[in-house]
Amino acid sequence: MNDTPHAHGASHGSAERRVFLHVRDVHKRFAGVHALRGISLTIEAGEIYHLLGENGCGKSTLIKIISGAQPPSQGDLVVDGVAHAELSPLQALTLGIETVYQDLSLLPNMSVAENVALSEQLVHTGGRLARRFDRAAVAATARRALATVNLPTDDDFLATRVGELPLATRQLLAIARAIATRARMVIMDEPTTSLTQKEVDNLVRVVEGLRASGVAVLFVSHKLDECFAIGGQAIVFRDGAKVTQGPIQNFTKAELSHWMTGKQLDGARYRQQSHSHVPLLRVDKLGHGQAFADVSFELHKGEILGITGLLDSGRNELALALAGVQAADAGRITLGAESIALKTPRDAIQHGIGYVPEDRINEGLFLDKSIRDNIVTVVLNRLRGRTGALDAKKCQTLADATIQNLQIATPDVDRAVQSLSGGNQQRVLIGRWLAIQPRVLILHGPTVGVDVGSKDTIYRIIQKLADDGLGVILVSDDLPELLQNCDRIMMMSKGRVTQTFDAEGLDESELYRTLVSDNSSITTP
Repeated sequence: MNDTPHAHGASHGSAERRVFLHVRDVHKRFAGVHALRGISLTIEAGEIYHLLGENGCGKSTLIKIISGAQPPSQGDLVVDGVAHAELSPLQALTLGIETVYQDLSLLPNMSVAENVALSEQLVHTGGRLARRFDRAAVAATARRALATVNLPTDDDFLATRVGELPLATRQLLAIARAIATRARMVIMDEPTTSLTQKEVDNLVRVVEGLRASGVAVLFVSHKLDECFAIGGQAIVFRDGAKVTQGPIQNFTKAELSHWMTGKQLDGARYRQQSHSHVPLLRVDKLGHGQAFADVSFELHKGEILGITGLLDSGRNELALALAGVQAADAGRITLGAESIALKTPRDAIQHGIGYVPEDRINEGLFLDKSIRDNIVTVVLNRLRGRTGALDAKKCQTLADATIQNLQIATPDVDRAVQSLSGGNQQRVLIGRWLAIQPRVLILHGPTVGVDVGSKDTIYRIIQKLADDGLGVILVSDDLPELLQNCDRIMMMSKGRVTQTFDAEGLDESELYRTLVSDNSSITTP
């Protein structure tokens, strides 16, 4: 049934394996919400499982129950043949269950080595940390784990504060910490959200190594191509219930999407309407330190321009320069007929350039603030009355319109934005920047950590914005996302533009080969 050529077999001698974890008839209720409905599943040592489903289907709730963050309302967990009504986080660690959460749960003020070795220290000391770490033991643990995920192992890197590292490196660091405990089961919740294809390929090798050493891996991802590349068992949740399970190579992507959403999503191109050729934004020989140099391109009115490249390509720094977050130190930017300077985010906003950052949790949203407050925060001056005070009616009108236009699922704009699913959070963030009535919208990883159903909604929103004349820059390493949504795709490598493609008719394998090649010739787009 499967049409994906990279799928591996689901079973690697599973008949000889023993059961590590049995989840038996688990229910979870929150204030009248039945989040999990009688979940039963078996996790065998040395097997890989993919827990799939839309945001809100119960995946995260099950992970929290297994890792000890929450107790079940009903049912139990059988670990190594011993039944537990619930687990504490320390019990889960001691039993060999390690979880890499989507928020990574790293300590930014501590060093790389301390973060990596922390879980192992907690297990060995019964949950109590000594006043002083055994520095030699910490360094040895860190080096062993970091090497597994191909991160540096030198003293300088081990001493680096985690808060100083880029998001993708922190993501790999969280995975290294899980490996450092010599875990028997590793749960990875969206482990590739900030990784480019090169790092994803590395992670696939890491997961295979864990499986081969007898570790069970529960892999939560919205990126089905990665799941097929890894192989193993697919477990699909919908509305708090397990709806199907089986070897992942026995499904097509379309079939899995249908099981997850109840809808047919065929993966066809969303981009249908041709954009105009009226220049909107022109970038000439833009540069910023050693991050990127001599970057030149045009963005046309109503065009969706994709920008991609590996982590060191300069694509992230270019996006930040265009948003005024990290000002360029060379070159020129022209918007319409006006040459503009983007030295601060305020400059970008005043010129009608909106920027949706890659990390919505740490860089975008105010999680404990209301949906309304998150939407209006960048246009407060427009919403003030004659006395200078905020006009509550104007704020409410803007929030209501945004919720309707972007199909944000919430009964109340006063709810904290952290109460929403990932897809709805992302739409709130997009809505905030649409509130400035931008001429150019930069979307950095717009569907990171978003389920297939929400992706479909966000893609349709992006298309509508471009069809209405907005210039869109889509920075992403999700190749299907770029191919489905963009008019053109600009490839960057080592701080320079290497290729620019017309997206329509472009083959994904060709785009991937160019992405991972270090020998792309420099061209002028």
